[in-house]
Amino acid sequence: MSKDDQEILTVKRNLLFGDSGQNYFSGFLSNSIIDFKTKILSNVEWNRRGDMEINPFYKQPIAYCLIVNPTLEKIFVYIRSNKNENYHEKRLHGKLSLGIGGHIEREDTSTEDPIYESMLRELNEEVGISGNVNARILGYINDDNDKVGQVHFGILYLIETNAIDIKPKSSELSEGKFISLNEIKEICSNPNIIIEGWSKISLVALENYFGY
Repeated sequence: MSKDDQEILTVKRNLLFGDSGQNYFSGFLSNSIIDFKTKILSNVEWNRRGDMEINPFYKQPIAYCLIVNPTLEKIFVYIRSNKNENYHEKRLHGKLSLGIGGHIEREDTSTEDPIYESMLRELNEEVGISGNVNARILGYINDDNDKVGQVHFGILYLIETNAIDIKPKSSELSEGKFISLNEIKEICSNPNIIIEGWSKISLVALENYFGY
């Protein structure tokens, strides 16, 4: 089965943000303000991925993970593969990213929380972590100004670990390493480096986490 023919979890935009858009936001929103995860799980629809990528009346929830070593005060960053055969989402080719994530699929339904299941599956598929893993939700990401973001909605997870090295397992990740938040901010200010949109938005959550 092709990626486009996969059934993925989706939610109608008006059910997510409200008919009058009263819950709409742009950028990052803390989980303490609105519980969008419950809204999503209460209004699940399974649809063909290829159809949803061009349908802005739906949002595709993505569990987007930031991996942090709190003792080292460093964040895992990586470069997405530039090879077409390795990465289906061509709009993200070659971009630096802080987050690991993917679509929520039918296989992520063995419990009542397919979002969390998807997060763990993607984490295991994409990287090898030799250490403890502790996951919690920081908040949500929405960016309708970006072509990818128009049809996606991020559930932003923080993964805390004591691992000092993380190795990419997937061919979709060309390289990765731990760096400091200040180094990330310097990279983001460099016009010659292309940063994934959601990663830039995630900086707000990371600054709050590290007490900047």
